[in-house]
Amino acid sequence: MFPSDTKVLVVDDFKTMRSIVKKTLQGMGLTNVTEAEDGKQALAAIRKAAFEGVPFGCIVSDWNMPNMSGLELLKEVRSDAAFKSLPFVLVTAENEQKQVIEAAMLGVSNYIVKPFTPLDFQTKMLAVYNKHFGKKAG
Repeated sequence: MFPSDTKVLVVDDFKTMRSIVKKTLQGMGLTNVTEAEDGKQALAAIRKAAFEGVPFGCIVSDWNMPNMSGLELLKEVRSDAAFKSLPFVLVTAENEQKQVIEAAMLGVSNYIVKPFTPLDFQTKMLAVYNKHFGKKAG
């Protein structure tokens, strides 16, 4: 699983949802959590953190947000060589196959469908960690 000091960015336009995700991450031992209200804020935070030498280790983003959606944020992140392999999880109420395929083609690490339980969330995050770091850790 992600080390406890992993810097995680939680992106959602609803403060309540950000709080739920943050508490779930904290329940998993991840305490270095930053919040953003939309994709534009998130992209600025991602670039700033990298510039300052303390990059994010994972992004957990809502899909549907104003200004810049989670999918648009994913496109921006994956198009930048510096962030191309950054673990990126979409949290969404969308579970239509077309959207899931689109996110997969853009390089999403995993997605979590709302509503979710802490166990569902942890299982998906473990899969993300193994996908990105499992071979390196073993």
